[in-house]
Amino acid sequence: MRALCWHGKSDVRCETVPDPKLEGPGDAIVKVTACAICGSDLHLYDGYMPAMEKGDVLGHETMGEVVEVGAEVKNLKVGDRVVIPFNISCGDCFFCRKGLWSLCDRSNPNAADVAKIMGHSPAGLFGYSHLLGGFAGGQAEYIRVPYADVGPIKVPDGLPDEQVLFLSDIFPTGYMAAENAGIEPGDTVAVWGCGPVGQFAIQSAWMLGAGRVIAIDTVPERLAMAELNGRAEVIDFAKTNVYECLQDLTKGRGPDRCIDAVGAEAHGMGGAMGSMLDKVKAAAYLATDRPSVLREVIQCCRKGGTISVPGVYIGFVDKLPFGAFMNKGLTMRSGQTHTHRYLGPLLQRIQAGEIDPSFVITHIATLEQGPQLYATFRDKQDGCIKVVMKP
Repeated sequence: MRALCWHGKSDVRCETVPDPKLEGPGDAIVKVTACAICGSDLHLYDGYMPAMEKGDVLGHETMGEVVEVGAEVKNLKVGDRVVIPFNISCGDCFFCRKGLWSLCDRSNPNAADVAKIMGHSPAGLFGYSHLLGGFAGGQAEYIRVPYADVGPIKVPDGLPDEQVLFLSDIFPTGYMAAENAGIEPGDTVAVWGCGPVGQFAIQSAWMLGAGRVIAIDTVPERLAMAELNGRAEVIDFAKTNVYECLQDLTKGRGPDRCIDAVGAEAHGMGGAMGSMLDKVKAAAYLATDRPSVLREVIQCCRKGGTISVPGVYIGFVDKLPFGAFMNKGLTMRSGQTHTHRYLGPLLQRIQAGEIDPSFVITHIATLEQGPQLYATFRDKQDGCIKVVMKP
């Protein structure tokens, strides 16, 4: 089959690799009909995620048609159309039983390696390094799905792929980000980063009762999408001091809820000098992440407010203003998305016409075009906000 494979920093290739096979009685094989490039894939593309190996198949936003099932799979049959959550969960461990699907204790075969770094391992992820299981991803013609009775959700044929594909990750991620923010009716919510996750965090903030949503970015097409589709007030951080602007907009109090939808590779936010030093440290391997947004969020959030962090961080951050965090009485919630928890409820919202997630798509392509579109997406060229590929 053809697949997008990682070969090093800024080196993704479309190659022929062996077709996946059933490896256990709980597995399924899915023929991929649509997959996407996620913002967190750029951490692999830019070389920030450790334990990648040459030839690894990328991708964790995937859907398609079931073509083979293992002997113990009961919930799926050949021909079912499914969306596959990006995290892999067993459904029966302590964490899965608590609905903490992204913290599954059993799905990462390399959990001991992660525990040396983090203390404990999260769940395995598709296409996201050998630290998180070494599972082949879904930017391919076929994908093997472990624990197939637990993860994939069947979707009706009446909904096009473009409307349901993002249930695999970015729609639940944006929704959980808004949920983690603890939004109360009428709250002012500020969202840093208007990429795809930020766009869904904006949409979800309204769903959860926000009275006002303010979006922060500098890419014109992202700001335009946040303003037009997200009905948000927008701040261009390259032209405006974000802290001062938010102070003005909230009469000196600050936003009630703040969402960092940027993560480890922040560009230019939080002060030019701080951002420059972050880049130097990352290049010199003195730090793994660039936390300028997180610093700014702590500075801007109102006293007693809540910070939600769906943006992916990888390792260590430098000079986090923890004194401000503690003295302002802030709360922070984060984590990989418990995707399984949101699949059914968000599918119902799509079916009810409350939201059409396809609004974020700017590029539809083939796998063969994938390597170039990784660069286009990373470099924010050609108005690229979201890439969907059709194998």
